[in-house]
Amino acid sequence: MNKWLELFKNDDYLGIKKYIKSGGDLQECNDLGEGVLACALRAGCDFDTLMLLVESGADIFEFDDEGVSVFDIAITYNNIKMINYMLQQGVDVNKTNRRSGFTALMAAACYGRVEIAKILLENGADQNVRDSKGFSAVDFARKMNKKSVLELLDYDENAPKNTDYAR
Repeated sequence: MNKWLELFKNDDYLGIKKYIKSGGDLQECNDLGEGVLACALRAGCDFDTLMLLVESGADIFEFDDEGVSVFDIAITYNNIKMINYMLQQGVDVNKTNRRSGFTALMAAACYGRVEIAKILLENGADQNVRDSKGFSAVDFARKMNKKSVLELLDYDENAPKNTDYAR
């Protein structure tokens, strides 16, 4: 994985292309179980680089040992182009592999990703889903004080739900 990380650090498109042609393993994972595509997203690689990886066989539906998906990482790193691409490829906005039940919309709410939250809602994200502790996207937005996200969601500031966590 070190060779991949070195190439991603510099977003070395040509180097990545050569490494793939020379047999670089697109199924390789780091110690956390994150694949090549997830690592490239974390490194902030350009969309062209990400697409090179996908077109060469990297799996957009992959997730790590904790259930964090490539889609989740694209949300975390605010990669709207990749999110739109993945939605076009059939990623389910409501599916989660996390034991906690933490969804893509909850992630967007936590990080204050207003544009991404809009995209998720337009693509059928269910804002009423609750994680294993009973929290919804609204609760996460309240807890993290992301007022711009709350404005998108069905938020009643007088609702008694999880008020312990609201700021």
